This record gives sequence, C-alpha cells and structure tokens, in this order.
Amino acid sequence: MASKTETLMTIEEMAERVAHELDGDYFVNLGIGMPMLVANHIKADKQIMFQAENGVLGVGPRAEPGAEDKDLGNAGDENVTVITGASFMDSATAFDMIRGGHLDSTVLGGFQVSESGDLANWKLPNRKLGSFGGAMDLAVGARKVIVMMKHVTNDGEKRIVRECSYPLTAKRCVSTIVTDIAVIDVTAEGLVLREIAPGWTPEDVQKLTEPPLIIDRAKPWTVQ
Repeated sequence: MASKTETLMTIEEMAERVAHELDGDYFVNLGIGMPMLVANHIKADKQIMFQAENGVLGVGPRAEPGAEDKDLGNAGDENVTVITGASFMDSATAFDMIRGGHLDSTVLGGFQVSESGDLANWKLPNRKLGSFGGAMDLAVGARKVIVMMKHVTNDGEKRIVRECSYPLTAKRCVSTIVTDIAVIDVTAEGLVLREIAPGWTPEDVQKLTEPPLIIDRAKPWTVQ
C-alpha cells in the first residue's frame, strides 16, 4: 500500500467521482463527513435537489469564506448555500421524506461494507459510544445507497470484507462503493470491480479487498 500512496485519489476527486455517479437522480441526501463534498462537484446541467435531514431541500455547495449565512447549515453544521427553489421544513418532515422512500439516492461514509452490501458506519469497536444520526434511516429509506470511503484504514485494515465485524447500520443496503482506488458495484453475482484509479491494477485492488472481486469488467477511473 505504501508504494501506491502517491496515486490514491484525493477526497475531492472521490467526491467528484460520486457526483458523476448521480446521473438520473433527483432527490439525494449526503451523509456527514466526506459525502458532503459531493455538492461542490455537481455540474450546472444536473437537476439534483440535495436534502439534509435537519430540514433543507435544495442544499447547494459550501458557502465561500466571508459569505456564510449563520442560518443556512446542513446536517453536519457546515455553512452552505441553497439553490433556486429550495425549501425548508422541520426535521420530522425531513425524516418523513427519508422514511417514506422519497429519496433516489443517499451517499454515506463507511467503516466497513460486506460482500453482500451490509453497511457498518456508526460505531467503532473500540469506542463506547457511536455516532447516532440519520444513517440507519437513510440506508433503508433511499432507493440507492452509495458508500464513499477510503479503501483501507490508516493501519492498513481492509474495509471491504466478507462479513462486517463492526456494529451494523443496515443489512444488504449498499449498491455502489467509491473508494480512493476503485468503484465497486454490489450485485447478486458478487462484488464487481467497475473502475480502478490511475496507477492501480485489478490485482492491486483485490489484494486490499477481502472478498473476491469480479475483475474482468474493470475500466479506468471515469473522472480524471
């Protein structure tokens, strides 16, 4: 892994790749952390309404320094902008939208994803408390779940595993995984390696992935 660190995709590049994945989606929720950067990479011709569970529909990119409005924030307490046509609601109504199945997609961070699409993203084993939020509702309420995460931990531990060893957020919910080295689809056939980052080979990605990958369909990273 160390010899390849110079070719890891940056968080911004990962966010740009996820944004490319949202073609055809309209109502999308971005999870706290890295996924919130995706809103900064949406092209003007895409018709996407980002939803925040704190009660905003129509979240735009982060506010530029000096142009922040303290009354405009997303679920991660970041100062954001809103797009034309945005609306505001209480969090109960925002969760009605999530739980009612009205989201086309959600982009969530992850600690682990299993080969069957199970997601663990709310609690690490060495912590007494986890990060409670809307992830459990989003994971089962959205029609498509995209996980954006680094492929391995800082200690080199694999994050894409046969079975999650961390507490689960939801079972069989993940559709696509975008990491700093690959794009992987969760399918009935197994994990399909769809794209690989520059400087990597399918065999490199397999070495850092616990379950077997279907690698014969791998193509170069879409956004470069």
